[in-house]
Amino acid sequence: MYVAVKGGEAAILATHDLVAEARRGDAAVPELAVAQIREQMGLACARVMNEGSLYDPDLAALALKQAQGDAIEAAFLMRAYRTTLPRFGSTEPVDTAKMAIRRRVSATYKDLPGGQVLGPTYDYTHRLFDFALMDDEPQRDPSSAPTGHLLPQGEKDRAPLDAFMPRVPDILGAEGLMEAEVPPEGDPRPFDLTREPIAFPADRDVRLQAMARGDEGFMLGLGYSVQRGFGNTHPFVGEIRVGEVSVEFVPEELGFAVDLGEITLTECQMVNQFAGSKEVPPQFTRGYGLSFGHSERKAMSMSLVDRALKSREFGEATEYPAQQDEFVLYHSDNVEAAGFVEHLKLPHYVDFQGELELIRRIRREREQRLARENEPLPEAAE
Repeated sequence: MYVAVKGGEAAILATHDLVAEARRGDAAVPELAVAQIREQMGLACARVMNEGSLYDPDLAALALKQAQGDAIEAAFLMRAYRTTLPRFGSTEPVDTAKMAIRRRVSATYKDLPGGQVLGPTYDYTHRLFDFALMDDEPQRDPSSAPTGHLLPQGEKDRAPLDAFMPRVPDILGAEGLMEAEVPPEGDPRPFDLTREPIAFPADRDVRLQAMARGDEGFMLGLGYSVQRGFGNTHPFVGEIRVGEVSVEFVPEELGFAVDLGEITLTECQMVNQFAGSKEVPPQFTRGYGLSFGHSERKAMSMSLVDRALKSREFGEATEYPAQQDEFVLYHSDNVEAAGFVEHLKLPHYVDFQGELELIRRIRREREQRLARENEPLPEAAE
């Protein structure tokens, strides 16, 4: 470490006080409470939970406060804490078909069974500053808020949602137009990349895990790349749904599932065309994304890259970065990437001195060689 810095360990410890001072900011401004961050910065908390691989809105809010809003540092805090937690087992697979819908849209069917539910979204805002937010907001009655459910003209906004909301890929699958997804033979326990090293080529369960906790910006860039320049994909959003699902766990001593509670999830299923092959008829294929909290951009990006990574399975050429599982999985982890980049700030005195001496020696040799080349030739003897 920086032992040569004036003050040594005391100087390093003093940086902790400076961080706390910078984090607090102007003492005249009221301090943010963790509950305020959790309730009013829910999208940021969702990102931290995803990239930190831990669903806990309170801890995500605390991590954001402690990290001054730095999402990567907050995710690092979440992962570090996660390693201290005991593991009791694996929960049952969540059933997103039974999700308590908060938002649900599809770009493939206008008259979707169950209807389109706009819910809370920035999609229809004007991206203009609301300067009223700089003042204290008036209290609103939550019961007066509309649902955003698309209804026939004249009906009230707060009509109850349909209990039956089939997923779009399931509708296409009923016609045999969507690729079937079945568990691997024997339905083995999914790979756990937090406990085992990744090997390539990676199976889909590994890929989905890595992307679920991958950096949102990196995943967004890869998803963008498959639609232009480095890909030829232009899929349809089969469905995006946001809502709450039950998490169940089967204790060994009981032998039956116990409901642990509900978590908020965002699910995206992209619909892609596939021309078929000798073995497979023309059909639609899917890209899948599932993320904690309300995080549509992450789920959409993940589903785009998921389909790109399935190219080998369909006999397609793998020519682009988003189709290379080694490139995607190794570089999508922002905590690991940040550590590798930021380690350059640590002392490299010996390494640099070695390179410095090398450059000096090369320059001396070059100057000597040029000097010899520029020496006048001796006069010829008469």
